[in-house]
Amino acid sequence: MKILVVSAHPEPKSFNTAMRDEGIATLREAGHEVVLSDLYAMDFDPVARASDFQERSDGNYLNYALEQRRNMENGTLSPDIKDELEKVLECDMLLLNFPVFWFSVPAIMKGWIDRVFVSGKMYGGRRFYDRGGLRGKKALVAVTIGSRQHMFGEDAIHGPFGEMFRHLLQGTLHYVGFDVLPPYIAWHVPYISHEERGDILRSYRRYLQSIDQLRPIEFPSLNDFDELLRPVQPTPVAIMETPAD
Repeated sequence: MKILVVSAHPEPKSFNTAMRDEGIATLREAGHEVVLSDLYAMDFDPVARASDFQERSDGNYLNYALEQRRNMENGTLSPDIKDELEKVLECDMLLLNFPVFWFSVPAIMKGWIDRVFVSGKMYGGRRFYDRGGLRGKKALVAVTIGSRQHMFGEDAIHGPFGEMFRHLLQGTLHYVGFDVLPPYIAWHVPYISHEERGDILRSYRRYLQSIDQLRPIEFPSLNDFDELLRPVQPTPVAIMETPAD
């Protein structure tokens, strides 16, 4: 596979960066082609603005999604967006590697998503979820977090991790069509020993070595909804009654 790793940690000597590098090495050893976008090292601009477009259909009012669509079609997106967009379109799997900030992604990664996941090419109209523009590709989220594992779950204080990250796993990655693999979570990282961090790296290596066997998370399918996106009611099954003697 061709795999795009998008990394967002401000400290190159962080454990999060070490986990990213271990992942890249593991994937390359398995024969995959890996491309890295290190957003902090690139000084990637996360701010969506009018200058993202070399042409404007309306110079008086910025409708960002509509300008994305038009400039995508005309090849007039800003060069930094075009470069990252090309990487996404060429990859077979997108791997997002980041520390959890406030139950979410770092701002620089959110800005990368806002600017690179362009309307028209990746989504639009009824082209979302299993009909999204990136269907057929995989996505994986690998994070470090300060919380302990027992703090997440059905009866835990923070609730299930998947619910906390639904905005990313379903509302972003699957929305544009990715098959989203179960996330890899490195727990309690700032507070554990060097030996425990080594255990995490070895665990992450094993996880990536099995990515071909991982089953994507199940999300809604547009086939289960009508033209107004209301749930399709199952067709009643006619019961054949046995004629009376």
